[in-house]
Amino acid sequence: MKIVVLAGGRSSERNVSLSSSAKVANALRSKGHQVAMVDLFLGINLDYIRDVEDLFTDQQQDVDLDISDEVLTADDINALRSDGSTQLFGPNVLDVVSKADIVYIGLHGEDGENGKVQAVLDLNNIPYTGSGPLASGIAMDKGISKQVMMYNNIKTARFITVYKDNPKYDVPFDFPVVVKPSNGGSSIGTRIVQSQSEMADAVQDGFRFDSEVLVEEFVKGREFSLGVVNGTAMPAIEISVNDGWYDFQHKFQSDTAAKFQTPPDIPEEVHDEMKAIALKTFRVLKMANYGRIDFLWNDSGLYVIEANSLPGMTPLSLLPQEAEAAGISYEDLCNSIVMGKVKALGLNFA
Repeated sequence: MKIVVLAGGRSSERNVSLSSSAKVANALRSKGHQVAMVDLFLGINLDYIRDVEDLFTDQQQDVDLDISDEVLTADDINALRSDGSTQLFGPNVLDVVSKADIVYIGLHGEDGENGKVQAVLDLNNIPYTGSGPLASGIAMDKGISKQVMMYNNIKTARFITVYKDNPKYDVPFDFPVVVKPSNGGSSIGTRIVQSQSEMADAVQDGFRFDSEVLVEEFVKGREFSLGVVNGTAMPAIEISVNDGWYDFQHKFQSDTAAKFQTPPDIPEEVHDEMKAIALKTFRVLKMANYGRIDFLWNDSGLYVIEANSLPGMTPLSLLPQEAEAAGISYEDLCNSIVMGKVKALGLNFA
């Protein structure tokens, strides 16, 4: 098949996306697919390309998988475009993706996971991996997704929402609390706040990345991640760090002290319950194809932290490790995501 891997984009998680997508593209090439990796925001200059078809290749590409720990703001990203435009879809992107049999969405963060890209592809009848616009938007907005989970009796930390245009709030929980952008990921803009005196700075930092900020009660417990691929719950991964908490650096910098253990050292019945809750969360949020559900576990039970509709696929990402625990290689995981969506859509490229 001809596959476009959409990468980069206009999100604060742009660098994570570029690393994920480069690895995904090579994995799909190893399975015999003709793959073109395209930066959603920067686009493609076709002036020096004889034929769009030449962008697609099954030859492995040399890639740099190191991820910068620089936190990119909208101004930083907009400055990358030489034409001065801030349009989400860069030059010729739609022309290129229209030549593909399917698009692998390798984007992360707000403008990759909030449903906008998925809606544009739907309007142009271009099939793609992952969830549709509605589920993507619900999962991306932590406030809305937590309300849906609570309505469906899925335990999650209590929270309040603080709005940038009316930043008045009372913290109804004991400290510490967690402050995070409502629409964001990779822990960018997230802080664990120990006292009221730290709140103003934490909230303002969150507003750098979103107009809504969540203040959550802090749930102390062991942290787990569990992927769902084509209706199957993967083995859970336990996450632990020697210093601090599982922030951006621990997630994407190889020299940090994050540790991953699988299968998790928890009772089998708890692991089974975690899988069942992951599948239920996946269903009530209307997610499709693949995703990841993150958990905390303590004496009060299992809490869902959040759902991720486009989980990272970097060398340090959790979903590939969960698949490996199930005996699935990285290359097979990427291929199964594509082929699972092809089958779900009833596509035939024989």
